[in-house]
Amino acid sequence: MSAVFAASAQDMNACGSLDNHFGPFDYRSSYDKHAIVERFHFTQDVEQLRGGASSAKIGGDISYVLRVFPNHPRALDAMARLSEREKKPRPTGSQYSIDCWFERGMRFRSDDEVVKMLYGMHLLRAGKNREAVKYLEQAREGGQPNANVHYNLGLAYIKLGDYDAALENAHVAYKLGFPLPGLKNQLMRAGKWREAGSQTSPDH
Repeated sequence: MSAVFAASAQDMNACGSLDNHFGPFDYRSSYDKHAIVERFHFTQDVEQLRGGASSAKIGGDISYVLRVFPNHPRALDAMARLSEREKKPRPTGSQYSIDCWFERGMRFRSDDEVVKMLYGMHLLRAGKNREAVKYLEQAREGGQPNANVHYNLGLAYIKLGDYDAALENAHVAYKLGFPLPGLKNQLMRAGKWREAGSQTSPDH
């Protein structure tokens, strides 16, 4: 478990209060607030990590967005990518660590399964496979069928050597229309792929 989520309630204060001078607002429903914030703080340059907008640092602009919309999916993804690119848990210009930004998003709206999915994907890219499974499974259980969730769950289960679970999630992901063959290819290379409905053991 990530250190943030293993912490006591007192330690959670390290990730800060959600109170903000503007908001916080639920990104899923506060459509009238999107342009007000994104126009000045989440430009294409910021989202693509090319440069800041109102701040000299990309992390500063994304921080502003995430204080207003703690569950802003594209901003969370951008901050995660910035952390990965810089190889720093707290990106340059960011008010908090990437773990904290995801903790804040889940604390703000515990029913937002996209936040959990994005955190699971970030953890998977970071090689934290068991933690990735935890949050991807939460996203799967709490939300509507999502090909991206199942695909990434399949990848995580392969990393853990659980090929049956990986195959099960692969079948669901492809049934839901996921376009990339990487998961299937990994299962085939491991000799574990079989078509949905086949009674043949993946070991045969």
